[in-house]
Amino acid sequence: MPRPRRRLATPDGLADGFAAVRRELEVPVEFDPAATAEAQAAAQAPAGAGRAVEGERRDLRDVPFRTLDPAGSTDLDQAMHLERRGDGYRVRYAIADVAAFVVPGGALDRAAHERVQTVYCPDTRVPLHPPVLSEGAASLLPEQDRPAVVWTLDLAADGDVTAVDVERATVRSRVQLDYASEQARLEAGVDRDDPLALLVEVGERRASLERARGGVQLGLPEQEVRRGEQGWELVRRAPLPIEDHNAQISLMTGMAAAALMLDAGVGVLRTMPPAGDDAVAALRRTARALGVPWPDGASYGDVLAGLDRELPASAAFLDAATGLFRGAAWTPFQGAPPEAPAHGAVGAPYAHVTAPLRRLVDRYGLEVSLAVRAGRPVPDWVLEALPRLGEEMAAGSARANAVDRACTDLVEAALLAPLVGTEHEGVALDARTVALADPAVVARTAEGELPAGEHVRVRVVRADVATRSVVLERVT
Repeated sequence: MPRPRRRLATPDGLADGFAAVRRELEVPVEFDPAATAEAQAAAQAPAGAGRAVEGERRDLRDVPFRTLDPAGSTDLDQAMHLERRGDGYRVRYAIADVAAFVVPGGALDRAAHERVQTVYCPDTRVPLHPPVLSEGAASLLPEQDRPAVVWTLDLAADGDVTAVDVERATVRSRVQLDYASEQARLEAGVDRDDPLALLVEVGERRASLERARGGVQLGLPEQEVRRGEQGWELVRRAPLPIEDHNAQISLMTGMAAAALMLDAGVGVLRTMPPAGDDAVAALRRTARALGVPWPDGASYGDVLAGLDRELPASAAFLDAATGLFRGAAWTPFQGAPPEAPAHGAVGAPYAHVTAPLRRLVDRYGLEVSLAVRAGRPVPDWVLEALPRLGEEMAAGSARANAVDRACTDLVEAALLAPLVGTEHEGVALDARTVALADPAVVARTAEGELPAGEHVRVRVVRADVATRSVVLERVT
């Protein structure tokens, strides 16, 4: 039986299909000329000259910040510096100061509200802001002076936050690092005082605190469409450990921002209901059926943290675990806090403030945090926008997710179209869904009754590029 081809024969064979997805889902690809002109003018102005900016800007160019992102990234939102402080730590987290470039109510601001967030497609990126800013003047590129919002977080030995400050500053990142290279360096061994070793220490301590408060990171392997020299490739990629440590810095900062907002009675939180008793009971039944150990007294977070992810049953268990968390939203408030202010997966109140180049709400969350910490009123332009931010973010996120799913469906169909009638190995995620080993296709069968969590053999019944659909059937 021939093995499925992971790469397409023609590198550009799907370009029209990706473009069609963007048209169907009404993704605004081109910027209005007025927004482009405004961005170009802002990029050439002195750093921090934007009319939205209030307060002084501290000079922190002597702090050796470093960025850590996927290889090849140019829209760099964050740079960090970690150091030991007694038996604890000090974390400085510099975030791109987008408000220094965007005039409230201007053409560029209107374009950002139309786009809501950067949309990532296999063949291109549709940015929230024009590239002259998002990949240029506002990006925390190395060896460039940049306006930033800098969080200073002091941590105890166990990683708990003991003090928080946030201020505007000018920073200069020293080096641009990527996940894969840093993970390889970590595995080769680094000195205790290496910044990478400090990141691991802080990340592990924060992860321990996360589990203690009921938070959880699923760490689901993601389907990823990559472009190679000979065509498009579909792979399944799990987050590297260094990515999890890096994510803990962002989560910690978002929790600090949420605490400031709640104390002041104004802001916008990222909320999600906690996992309900019925959902946890259903996951326990799934674990029992799949043979996944769930010791007495262990939480679902403990079970997920100890999961052997190499076992086929683990894939089905992780897929079922996504059902624990539903109803995520962006929740603005002024005055009384939301009735349920926490984020169920974080296990605490949380706000988005670390990706303003790629996500609209972060610019507003940063401005609220800066004003509250400085003891001054939140700017009027922020208060005026808050009430509609939740709906805007929900619509923009849904569109971005739909684009990602449609583009992945297209690649799946194109990969399997030449293989209709052939048989392949996979793992049953549930009664009707199969994750193939190679290529990394996830598709449904024509009929149910698959043994969830077990290896199965399936035949490709249909793969239609035009409708971006795939149908499999179990081979018994």
